[in-house]
Amino acid sequence: MTLPQSAELAELWSAHDAAWRDPADVASLWGNAASVDWRLLRSTVRRGWWDLLAELGATLLVTREYEHLVMALRAGARAPAISFLPMPHPSGLAVDRRRKILHIASTRNPNIVFDLEPVGSPMKSRSERRRSGAGLPLVPVRSRYFPGSLYLHDLAVIGGVLHANAVGQNAIVRFHADGRYERVWWPRCVDSPAGPRFDRNYLQLNSIAAGPRLGSSFFSASAATLSARRPGHRNFPVDGRGVIFSGASREPIARGLTRPHSARLHGGKLWVCNSGYGELGFIEDGAFVPVARLPGWTRGLCFAGQIAFVGTSRVIPRFRHYAPGIDANASVCGIHAVDARSGRVVGSVIWPRGNQIFAIDWLPSSVASGFPFSQRGKRATNRERDIFYSFVSARNRKGKP
Repeated sequence: MTLPQSAELAELWSAHDAAWRDPADVASLWGNAASVDWRLLRSTVRRGWWDLLAELGATLLVTREYEHLVMALRAGARAPAISFLPMPHPSGLAVDRRRKILHIASTRNPNIVFDLEPVGSPMKSRSERRRSGAGLPLVPVRSRYFPGSLYLHDLAVIGGVLHANAVGQNAIVRFHADGRYERVWWPRCVDSPAGPRFDRNYLQLNSIAAGPRLGSSFFSASAATLSARRPGHRNFPVDGRGVIFSGASREPIARGLTRPHSARLHGGKLWVCNSGYGELGFIEDGAFVPVARLPGWTRGLCFAGQIAFVGTSRVIPRFRHYAPGIDANASVCGIHAVDARSGRVVGSVIWPRGNQIFAIDWLPSSVASGFPFSQRGKRATNRERDIFYSFVSARNRKGKP
């Protein structure tokens, strides 16, 4: 018996057939990814921003967490190349330069860690890819799901293995290839007679200055002790309460910071963003030494030689009390290239409609050209579909499983 097809059913089935056809939705596992507001991508630059990226030969990678975007910037042969990948609330990112893998934490509930690789198409030669503009885009090749209670922030490769701040549990976790995670480090102040306090966020333990081992690494936090006032509470004290913990002693080795973020080891120094005052500096004899003051909440830091790429974010009105040293009305969303020796800003890119920067890192442009989706005012849908239809990952190019 054949049942008549109603117009309502025909419309329903047609909608099902059309759903999840856009590579932007499928790649990010997010059904609304294709509706990116192009105004968020428009930027202005200051000084020699693009000349600097060309000189460094770098593809700069940045997470914009509140706009649900990961972006890449590089100086193309003819014009600046700006590309993006939609992703739900991306926070930390880390480049494993030896393996040529980019890790990104997506921190809605549940948390997801995406692994991306620069890929090419088996259907095109290198010269054909260059002519088509496809380049070597970074695409997701694996995703791992974790409980939202981890509240992942910074990511770092330590000893060849990916680690993260589990801010919701006051600990550092190590990720295993089979999808497991384990807590491997936490500050001594978290210990209690009943066992470590992993039940909720007490410290805002939010960044990793990665050394070769956990014991030679350092970790920033907004507080040195547990209390009834917790991060997120309006009465949580912040001014001068931030610390840097030593991986070896599990105790603070620097104090007096205000909502510190993005701790990094570079050039024999321990660098950190003193976010609540919009500063970049380093730790010396247990104290913070400012090198540059920037227009906004400083968060996101990486180094390319003597250049520090530092992110600034707008001060969110409900968190204004976290930024006692910043003019909230003058704060901007952008990235600033700072000469680490002098503190001089040698170039900036600003997103006038942007909001929050979380993390910054880079890959050589010869390794990765950016992300599959380009800022051109109109998406090159056929090119995007071709990339995802026929890409070959680095492991498959080498014939490995």
